[in-house]
Amino acid sequence: MLKSNYSNKHSEVGCDESGRGCLSGPVVAAAVMLPKNYNNTLLNDSKKITAKQRELLYNQIILDAKSYAIEEVSNKEIDKINILNSSFLAMHKAIDKINSSFNLLLIDGNKFKTYKNIKHVCIIKGDGKYQSIAAASILAKVHRDLIMENLHVKFPEYHWKKNKGYPTKQHRQAIVKYGISIYHRKSFNLFEKQLKINFTK
Repeated sequence: MLKSNYSNKHSEVGCDESGRGCLSGPVVAAAVMLPKNYNNTLLNDSKKITAKQRELLYNQIILDAKSYAIEEVSNKEIDKINILNSSFLAMHKAIDKINSSFNLLLIDGNKFKTYKNIKHVCIIKGDGKYQSIAAASILAKVHRDLIMENLHVKFPEYHWKKNKGYPTKQHRQAIVKYGISIYHRKSFNLFEKQLKINFTK
């Protein structure tokens, strides 16, 4: 079972993002403040549970959280400020909307840009260690997956319903065949070999 708190002396908010390694679509971040000593034995890293489990937990987290927020940064903004800064920006935007007082941020990963004067702790694989980070990872992933499934309707040739914008072989082959869409990240290596990009959409 994941830990309920990092420190009993602090009011904590867990943060995580989804879509950092994708070739298309936004990066999405969530911030979650759970009740003190919250306990949900099903919470885990969003990548280690099924889509159905994520959906059920998504709804439960929204019901149980003291406060939560989900925010996006578009592929166009990613191309302007790079994916690392975009991940930080998405997290900051989500933290901005937490409406309960807090004094510690738990960040999944090993890097973060300081938010105001709030202390933060970066935790590698934190979504598999702390419930608030796991909750944030689930909110971010479910939200982003839905975005990509909706975009799939407009651009079915890229199979986003299945790959969610990640660099699968099928996705890369579709880029070679059809060119890129308005939702692709032009600053990313979209081709396995550096071929000329077709701006067809």
